Amino acid sequence: MKFRPSLFWDIDVSTLDPDKNSEYVIERILDFGRDDEVRWMWEHYNHMLIRKITQTSRVLHPQTRALWTLLTTPQ
Repeated sequence: MKFRPSLFWDIDVSTLDPDKNSEYVIERILDFGRDDEVRWMWEHYNHMLIRKITQTSRVLHPQTRALWTLLTTPQ
């Protein structure tokens, strides 16, 4: 996926490795991602990894954490 520079405003997007920097990518997409970016994240990353990051991240906004905690909780 080609990432928007505005999603990763603090780095050079061309050097971003979505696998090596998965936590960083997931955090940014959870907080600021558009629908297409969230769909890509959901298909690309293991759902347990997304859930773990939702629970342990120190940078997620509280509203983002609350939403994604609900969405990633097993039914």
